[in-house]
Amino acid sequence: MKKVLFLPLLSLLILLPSIVTFGQVKQTVDSSSKAFDFIKDDFITAALDSLANLKYFEGYETASDKELENVFGFNQGFVPVYSDSVYYQRIKKLDASTPINLTYNQYVRDYIELYAVKKRGLTERVMGLAQIYFPIFEEHLDRFNMPLELKYLAIVESALNPEARSRVGATGLWQFMYGTGKMYDLNVTSFVDDRRDVIKSTIAACEHMNDLYKMYKDWLLVLAAYNSGAGNVNKAIRRSGGKMDFWQIRSFLPLETRGYVPAFIGVTYVMSYAAEHNLRAVTPRIKHYEIDTVTVKDLLTFSQIAENINVPIEDLQFLNPAFKSGVIPAVDGKNYTLRLPKKYVASFVNNEAQLYALRAEKAVQQEELISMMKTVTEAEYHKVKRGENLGLIARKYHCSVTDLKKWNKLRSTKLAVGQRLVVRPEKVIETQYASAKKTPAAVKQEKSVQSPKEDQIAAVVDSSLMSEKNSVKSNDSAALSTKTSVKTENVIHKVKSGETLNQIAMKNKVTVADIKNWNNLKNTVIHPGDELIVAKVEIKEEPQVSVAENKPANKKKNNNQFIYYTVQRGDTLWTIAQKHEGCSVEEIKKLNNIRNERSLKPGQKIKVAVVS
Repeated sequence: MKKVLFLPLLSLLILLPSIVTFGQVKQTVDSSSKAFDFIKDDFITAALDSLANLKYFEGYETASDKELENVFGFNQGFVPVYSDSVYYQRIKKLDASTPINLTYNQYVRDYIELYAVKKRGLTERVMGLAQIYFPIFEEHLDRFNMPLELKYLAIVESALNPEARSRVGATGLWQFMYGTGKMYDLNVTSFVDDRRDVIKSTIAACEHMNDLYKMYKDWLLVLAAYNSGAGNVNKAIRRSGGKMDFWQIRSFLPLETRGYVPAFIGVTYVMSYAAEHNLRAVTPRIKHYEIDTVTVKDLLTFSQIAENINVPIEDLQFLNPAFKSGVIPAVDGKNYTLRLPKKYVASFVNNEAQLYALRAEKAVQQEELISMMKTVTEAEYHKVKRGENLGLIARKYHCSVTDLKKWNKLRSTKLAVGQRLVVRPEKVIETQYASAKKTPAAVKQEKSVQSPKEDQIAAVVDSSLMSEKNSVKSNDSAALSTKTSVKTENVIHKVKSGETLNQIAMKNKVTVADIKNWNNLKNTVIHPGDELIVAKVEIKEEPQVSVAENKPANKKKNNNQFIYYTVQRGDTLWTIAQKHEGCSVEEIKKLNNIRNERSLKPGQKIKVAVVS
């Protein structure tokens, strides 16, 4: 049987609703309410305030003429406030139609005033968002056979702001913490946060509340446990002597939770009697029935979709808050769902294949992926041991004392035992290189802005664009015959922990299909330490020149003449050969008896042939 906290007799004798304007309200709450300090800037108020910056309402602050109609004939801007007896009777009526114990008291009245008077403009925005989210909430609450009034809990939690994030990290419409979300299959990655997915988080919230109801068999206790955790509710029950009623254990609960249940009852009342309070929904740009879903099977970005099917990017961002950076990733065996306004669904379906193909060609140009097109070499450190000095450390790491002083901002050469020194600073290098699918014009343009100190990947270029650096010069008119040999070399990437095939493909500006083909992979499963071919480079060797009989020959290279070169960080045989005119990869291998070019190490000295 439901329990009711009765109001003073004087309030109960008032039979007819008395409507007064805000500012003329006579305080009818008993003197005990004066001792109650209502926290005006709690998390519930903060959730409402978050809607003030939600741009999805811009340009829609005025309701339509039809929406302005009301059965009570209120003028726009009029703020009706009612007596306690009216609130009591209305909540009693709501209580009779739900298994949740709805009670009216001074705590509930404070939240009615918050939503219906103090923050009424934001409440009208909530009412607009409810048109989008409540049909989804109701569908799943009904499927789990739960009270439909629980949909109002999301208003208390997040004010229906899908991007809401609390100061302690709770995220999304239902404000899941990371750990609790993981328990209900809400996964968080660098690109996707399932806690912000409308459908997934709603299902998780239903499952979580169902589990709590099996423990307490009381919906108000479920709400309290949803907010503060079952542990806090269990402790409050013990301290109250085993009471299983929220109002009897309220004083033993955390301060935030004490106002949480009254806020839920206040929201339930205000949303049910919005017309009586002259609250009119601010309708967002899209209604629930105007939204549909499509399945995305490969990596796409919001900007690519917006640009090619002309859907406003703000619609994509609002309808799909789970994609944190506007990137829909490609994960083997997993497809993602994209919500779109219905009028754009046909355009997406008809052009889906072209969107994926376009993404593959223009991935480098996408603003969202700029951070992925950088190679970051992490700083390396050395802990100073007894007897070491800057000179010894510099020799060990193949740098100079001046470098060490600069990297560590040292004014002298004095060191302390245990001191931590940077021996190789962090570097961020733009990875501008040509993949096999790029056009000659594109490669030529990228080559023109390359740095002379690029890493292994940046050094890869298409052989079809390479001009011969050592052309044969002859003042004679004799015919020259050339024989060119072409060799294909592989660029290798060692898989790091946490990397996916898609991330590696984007970093190296190739497609997942390319990497699978080059490495004979049947699927996209890879493991840390795997060595993958991420590019294939055709290298055109120096032409061998034969001169007609009785004609002077050009200078030939004397293979016995060479210099020593110290391998730098990021060097490959190819980059070293390019630094020394007339030298080829094969000659360096032959001079140094190198079979595996990946065996090069920074600081190693190798022979490099030079022109005599």
